[in-house]
Amino acid sequence: MVGLAGAAAFLLQEPIGTVIAMVQGPADYDGSGDDEVVVMIHDGETGQDIANSLVAQDVVKSYDAFYELLRAEAPEPVFQPGAYRLASQMSARAALDALLDPDSKLEQTVVIPEGTTTVSVLQLISEGTSISLADLEAAAADVGPFGLPSAATTLEGFLFPATYTFPPETTATEAIRTLVDRQFEALDAAGVAPENRWKTIVLAALIQREAGLTEDFYRVSRVFLNRLDPAQWPSGLMQSDATVAYGTGATDRVKTTDAERADAGNPYNTYVHPGLPAGPISNPGDVAIDAAVNPADGSWLYFVSWNLDTGETIFSTTIEEHDAAVDKWLAWMAEHPEYG
Repeated sequence: MVGLAGAAAFLLQEPIGTVIAMVQGPADYDGSGDDEVVVMIHDGETGQDIANSLVAQDVVKSYDAFYELLRAEAPEPVFQPGAYRLASQMSARAALDALLDPDSKLEQTVVIPEGTTTVSVLQLISEGTSISLADLEAAAADVGPFGLPSAATTLEGFLFPATYTFPPETTATEAIRTLVDRQFEALDAAGVAPENRWKTIVLAALIQREAGLTEDFYRVSRVFLNRLDPAQWPSGLMQSDATVAYGTGATDRVKTTDAERADAGNPYNTYVHPGLPAGPISNPGDVAIDAAVNPADGSWLYFVSWNLDTGETIFSTTIEEHDAAVDKWLAWMAEHPEYG
């Protein structure tokens, strides 16, 4: 009786949501889901990685629902890299069963998210198709056959992010040309003349890496364009950490060090070199391209994403406004040490 009474007292002190979670287990959807979602499993990914991907794409409701189920499986499931046909809002059980069902695997199919850099795009193509990474890298080394602007020395920026299914006999060059041609289609649809493709892609790639929420893309575009106006921003420095990081080869991060921001030897260092970066720093999608062509109207010169959970961003015109926004971000970071 003492044990039961003690447990009852503990439960009464807990918030009702916690009590429900303790009784019912992790939040989970019911059934086999609704709209089709294509999920990529990448070479070397762990169960935690897969659980995070499924949550991010709203395939499963919670990380714990999927990962706890996965850990309970015996023998331990082995997932093959590639694309899988799942659905939105599946139960964890249905999602796991689908990933283990050979019929769910989409042959010769690749999912390329917006903002992916070329080195990762080539890796994704090799994971989802029978084309070797070595062949893709060799084909990408010579940009001549793809009709890129004369300023382009790599494929960066011109590999349109989307879902692709290739015929089995597709060569590395043919796969790359498919993505490049699709990027040209996106530029044409946005009203970009061929002679303006380079500067549009450079700006769009920067917007893609720096903006968070879709509605912010157009204001981020305006900030960078305002910084190109000597009357508003005499230094002409974009001061983008994402460009600096790209120039160091660290394409998976946007945070940089003081030494990296001071390195004039980095041609992508927009803290030192004025104007747009030396080239695209990602492969942008439709929204980023549209934002580059149709920026919002405004006098903003600064922005800071103050809530890294929601992506909420504050846009400012004066340094005083920006300093206040930075203080808000620092206060949020102090309350969320997990973000470092």
